[in-house]
Amino acid sequence: MKKWIKPFTAMLMAVSLIGGLGGATTASAAKSTEKGKIVINGSSALLPLTLQAASEFKKDNPKVKISASAAGSITGPQSVRKGIADIGAVDWDASKDVPGFKKFDGLVANPVAVTVFTAVVNSNVGVSNLTTKQLQDIFSGKVTNWKEVGGSDANIVVVNRKFGSGTRVNFQQKALDGKDFMSKGDNYKEVGSSGDMKTTIETTPNAIGYIDLPYVTSKMKAVSINGVAPTEKNVLNKTYKVWGIGYYMTKGQPTGATKAFIEYIQSSKFQNGSLKKLKFIPLAAVK
Repeated sequence: MKKWIKPFTAMLMAVSLIGGLGGATTASAAKSTEKGKIVINGSSALLPLTLQAASEFKKDNPKVKISASAAGSITGPQSVRKGIADIGAVDWDASKDVPGFKKFDGLVANPVAVTVFTAVVNSNVGVSNLTTKQLQDIFSGKVTNWKEVGGSDANIVVVNRKFGSGTRVNFQQKALDGKDFMSKGDNYKEVGSSGDMKTTIETTPNAIGYIDLPYVTSKMKAVSINGVAPTEKNVLNKTYKVWGIGYYMTKGQPTGATKAFIEYIQSSKFQNGSLKKLKFIPLAAVK
């Protein structure tokens, strides 16, 4: 796990970096003349990718400034529509209707990565595989003790993401087959970001939640679903279904420094390099 993953909780709401790459899709030894400022808001699931890309981007584009914050997917296109962000990072294509959210007219969806989502449990939980039905029962509150699904006699603590989370949208639709979440109870918690989910699962005995692979640590376990582990291999062989494409939403087609930054993330250099190391999957791999 890269060393910058650890302070994510503090970083999620306000992260400022300097970056840039000009208009090319591959790195260049020469410094770019591209200049300007790029403001990014939205998905915390995509934040590891954004931070790493911006860090690399500045090496060739010192005159481009990037500020990134991650308050949840829905804030991304909202911020772009309001004119307070240039890029809205979202875990679904916000130019189209999805369950629970209307499309954002006038915004362009620029795909940047394939994200694998997984159910996760605290390291003390003795369960490593759950069926779709068991997940539905746990997250709806019907099953409340781990012994009901093959674990020890302990109350299940359900950790959910707040409404507007792209991770929540993907997990509900693809892991729970659209079934509703519980919304209250003594053993129910809601968190606002992927970083908060990571910390809560790590520190809460008997907890279960869901997150994307870049945030999974040794203090938690990624849970197989119907006997299929959440791995790149299983996504590519089409046996693991809980994944989605992450997008950078822009108002119209991107231009200038914004266009250059998106093109850098979409470049084969980044897609097959840092992006894969972060446990995302290159776009070209899932055509």
